[in-house]
Amino acid sequence: MKKQDQKLVVASSTPMASSAQSPYPTPSPFSFSVTSSRWSSRPPIDRTTLVLRSFAFLLSFLSAVLLASSASSNKNHHHQDHLPYNFTRCTKLMYCFVVYILVFVYSAFQLFKGVCDIAHRGILISDHVSDYSTFILDQLTGYFLVSSCSVAIMAIQQNIGRRNTSFWNAIVASTSMSFATFLVIATCSVLSGYKLCKRIIW
Repeated sequence: MKKQDQKLVVASSTPMASSAQSPYPTPSPFSFSVTSSRWSSRPPIDRTTLVLRSFAFLLSFLSAVLLASSASSNKNHHHQDHLPYNFTRCTKLMYCFVVYILVFVYSAFQLFKGVCDIAHRGILISDHVSDYSTFILDQLTGYFLVSSCSVAIMAIQQNIGRRNTSFWNAIVASTSMSFATFLVIATCSVLSGYKLCKRIIW
């Protein structure tokens, strides 16, 4: 009986010894980082919106830069007529420039918030408040972009005499970029509206 008891004690102490020898478990080959798991765990609509926000950020920046470049690209053309070549002297173009800057700042904030939501969920704004505020701000941003595009078209028509000049080309390119920004923001608005309806109805 004593020999059997000794064998049981040795058998029971063997797994404890083996566990004491390897206090740190070997990582699994299928393990992945926390960031990648958070990115993959987010719904596809959030990832799509983040990509669209990055496009809006880039396009609004290009719109503002192209419009600002029109001021410095036509310093040697003041003698042609009395119309202003500098966009700061035209209220319509100044309005467009302010809108582009506001859209750029808003897109930068939404892009930063989307990255923070993936890394640390809800650290800036709660999901409930974010769905409502994002939908409203997307609507306002889209409205301002539409109005700026219409105003820019009027400015292009007023400066039709400068066709094929660097000033006129810069305005046209900036307006084209702003219209592309509007399409991206409109898509983001549809997605934010879907998320809001899903929260309210479902």
